[in-house]
Amino acid sequence: MAYHIPALLDESIEGLNIRPDGVYVDVTFGGGGHTREILKRLDKGMLIAFDQDEDALANLPDDPRLIFLDQNFRFLKNNLIFNGITSISGLIADLGVSFHQFDEPQRGFTFRSDAPLDMRMNKAGPTTAAMLLNSLDEKALADLFYNYGELKNSRRIASEIVAARREKLLESANDLMLAIKKLFPPHQEHKFLAKVFQALRIAVNNEMESLREMLTQALEMLCHGGRLVVITYHSLEDRLVKNFMRAGNFEGVAGKDFYGRSETPFRIINNRIITPGPDEIARNSRSRSARLRIAEKI
Repeated sequence: MAYHIPALLDESIEGLNIRPDGVYVDVTFGGGGHTREILKRLDKGMLIAFDQDEDALANLPDDPRLIFLDQNFRFLKNNLIFNGITSISGLIADLGVSFHQFDEPQRGFTFRSDAPLDMRMNKAGPTTAAMLLNSLDEKALADLFYNYGELKNSRRIASEIVAARREKLLESANDLMLAIKKLFPPHQEHKFLAKVFQALRIAVNNEMESLREMLTQALEMLCHGGRLVVITYHSLEDRLVKNFMRAGNFEGVAGKDFYGRSETPFRIINNRIITPGPDEIARNSRSRSARLRIAEKI
């Protein structure tokens, strides 16, 4: 199995509008698919790649134009400045979980294997999914599943988890599934579990706050005409990216100038969201939920 097959690869690279002498950032290096395509289009330019997962190091191409930083992308600005970079020509973020992370059972990202409930993108991170399940109070658990999984029965899920952990700590995927089994909707078990596991993964990795911080810093670091290219995979992150590109904030409401005209830091490049076509989905079924948005700093 490949480490990761990037979704919407051609469309996202085209969206970066790469200049051969530009400075670009790939904040989600993963298997290096986007990085390699960017490098093909650079001459005297430079590429900085971020990935907090140490497993990604095995995919690094040997190229003097590439700087790899084993950091969470929420530390974008400080790391760029530390490396002498004060302005960038474009930034790409593919927010999907790498195939490698899903397909390595010990990472605990999937309910398809009975593995420890880990879910840390950074293996050195302080908090696992099991720790959250066994320590958060019932209200905090309900909020987690409602806010990050958009699960309407989040209170019942939290109640079942709290009742189950009184008997036995929840340490594996099977432990969690058994605890909430009675809540599985008929014929939608996988969709329900995907939302439960998504909510836990987002909380473990503080994904939404990290995304907000990265986007805010990207706006600061992009040069005039620089491109922001983001591929999302669920409605929470897509809504956040859409609002930011439209208005420069996460509420999606643009400011007004003295004359009442909208003020926004971006020009939207694709007014209609870009999604994979049938051929790509046939080649890579995991790409079916990918959504591509592109904006240019003005």
